[in-house]
Amino acid sequence: ARLGGRMGLRAKLNLLLLGIALLGAAVFALAATPFLNGLARDEVIQSSRIMMESAAGARSYTSEEVAPLLQGDIGAHFHPQAVSAYAATKGFQVLHARFPDYSYREVALNPTNLDDRPQDWEADIVEYFRANPAQREVINERQTFRGPVLTLSRPISVDARCLECHDTPQRAPASMLASYGPQHGFGWHANEIVGAQIVSVPMSVAFARAADIRLLFLGLFLGVFAFLAIVLNLGLGLVVIRPVMTLSRIAEDVSMGKSDVAEYTRKGKDQIATLVASFNRMRRSLEEAMRMLSKR
Repeated sequence: ARLGGRMGLRAKLNLLLLGIALLGAAVFALAATPFLNGLARDEVIQSSRIMMESAAGARSYTSEEVAPLLQGDIGAHFHPQAVSAYAATKGFQVLHARFPDYSYREVALNPTNLDDRPQDWEADIVEYFRANPAQREVINERQTFRGPVLTLSRPISVDARCLECHDTPQRAPASMLASYGPQHGFGWHANEIVGAQIVSVPMSVAFARAADIRLLFLGLFLGVFAFLAIVLNLGLGLVVIRPVMTLSRIAEDVSMGKSDVAEYTRKGKDQIATLVASFNRMRRSLEEAMRMLSKR
């Protein structure tokens, strides 16, 4: 009976602690998931912008330093290395070889090289930029068979250097016509948006990292809570259960007529100490009343 009463009190405490722990874990998961996923998405966007700026650096270097060196030979030989889009795409292939889920494309609705024709979803991006010429960047998410992918896109507009090759076939270098023919990549106009730079970065890695962080903090939360539960159980046993069980044993002995049972004393001013003092006064009053009855 004593053991059952003691375990019953512990069981109630532990059930209460378990309920609080589960509720806390659920609230933490609900609050942390969108926050961590938002941080993961921001991380992917930052990576995309770094990749885009790297491509922009390759384009700028090619058009400003490489192209002028090869310009004098363009009539006899067409060098794709002098094309800024070719340089940016070629440089990105090194990263793509190691991380195939990452990609960089420069697409155009009317490209010289047909490999640069856009897919349907890429064409939608180009058309969006054409319809919204003030928009300088678009971020989209799309689902693939490998998971969600974030795409960061920027428009490609025509400048004076582009028109040297893409105005009309008659003005284009003969070496370029010999390589690609006169059917594609012409009729561009100054300041017209003809394509887009598109960086694609998988989100699954960042989301998996966010999930790992969530599990880590959830594990730490439950671990701390389990430690507190152990401490509370030990404290309950020392501060509450042991004194109450001692009082229960003394009360049982007194009720059986044993008069030589020592009093249980407890120092302090807490509720248990008050209970012990009250019990001792009640016991002494009961013993005094029994002695008075026995004298009659």
